[in-house]
Amino acid sequence: MSDLLAGYPVVYETDVAWGEMDAFQHVNNIRYFRYFESARIKYFSQTPMMDEMAATGIGPILHSICCRYRFPLSYPDRIRVGVRVLEVGEDRLKVHHRVISERHQRIAAEGEGTVVMFDYKRNQKAPVTPTLRAAIAQLEGWDT
Repeated sequence: MSDLLAGYPVVYETDVAWGEMDAFQHVNNIRYFRYFESARIKYFSQTPMMDEMAATGIGPILHSICCRYRFPLSYPDRIRVGVRVLEVGEDRLKVHHRVISERHQRIAAEGEGTVVMFDYKRNQKAPVTPTLRAAIAQLEGWDT
């Protein structure tokens, strides 16, 4: 299973809850976005992003996200959600997520999102700081 998450420097793990399933007896499609969110926050917490936000009021805001459902999850199961940053732009990050079913040992879903750095005091986009850019590069193992 670790091969399925090779290249994902941060992995979030959780159990599938009974209440996450819908009338069709699989995890409701919207829950995957919550899994992605939890994984992103875990990733961001391993960078200076949250400290920078507390100090400056500049932090992440989700611009857009999509999901490709590959295999239906159901209870009981434990999932692992890998997250990685594919690209750092002037004011945004392109983030990729992969959800793995431990019970079935396969990819359940993949998604890609754009996160924009946002100045919440001025209500406008803000640049990715050099400190954050360097921390992401280090976490991802990119040559700087």
